[in-house]
Amino acid sequence: MLIEKLKTSQWDDKRDLIIPGNHDMTIAFCVEHFLTLAKAAIENHGAFYVALSGGSTPKAIFERLSISSYDMIDWKKVYLFWSDERSVPPDSPESNYHMAMEAGLKKLPIKHIYRMVAEENIEESAKAYEKTIHDTLKGKPFDLIMLGLGEDGHTASLFPNTEGLKAVDREIIANFVPQKATWRMTMTFTCINRATHTVFYVLGAGKKQMLAEVLKKNAPLIYPAQHVGTKINRALWIADEAAGALLK
Repeated sequence: MLIEKLKTSQWDDKRDLIIPGNHDMTIAFCVEHFLTLAKAAIENHGAFYVALSGGSTPKAIFERLSISSYDMIDWKKVYLFWSDERSVPPDSPESNYHMAMEAGLKKLPIKHIYRMVAEENIEESAKAYEKTIHDTLKGKPFDLIMLGLGEDGHTASLFPNTEGLKAVDREIIANFVPQKATWRMTMTFTCINRATHTVFYVLGAGKKQMLAEVLKKNAPLIYPAQHVGTKINRALWIADEAAGALLK
């Protein structure tokens, strides 16, 4: 197994980095890592609380999970949430929920699925989603929050220069994104940084410049993604060789 052969490097005081290899090797590692965390959480407290993200890399992970790992964990003990969602219906191709289900998760025997209802009354829906998290997790942190890195340095739907970056007393918010002229529902840094495991998935040469900027050591906090990770709950960055080409 890749996860047994590869070592994670401590990047700085709040972030770790691993570059498993090329695109396919990295996706394979991501799947193994997901399953390893799921097994450990289920053994530890009888459930795996995970918040999914959108994007091409999570899609590839979901596709492999649905094909190759049907019996590797008890899917009935998996609780699916989302780290963010667009203000679109659940059957929209732009929906993160829709993508995850169509990528293959709907084939798995998962009973506990909590999508973000972001297409209407988004501010009230964000409060309702926050309550659902509190009622379901009962104060426990998420076992895994999956995140991506945008070309502008955003993560989840915490975009540069948006009000959501300032939220400190909420875990789920409605965040207006002026640069896209739309509302998004998103987890806040408060919620994200409580997670036992927070993982960024960054693949492809198109992300190499931003990845290098975000991971620059002792740099000013310009990009939202730089705010993820603490000394207690470190963030893990998983990148393929193409994305990590500028890292030293």
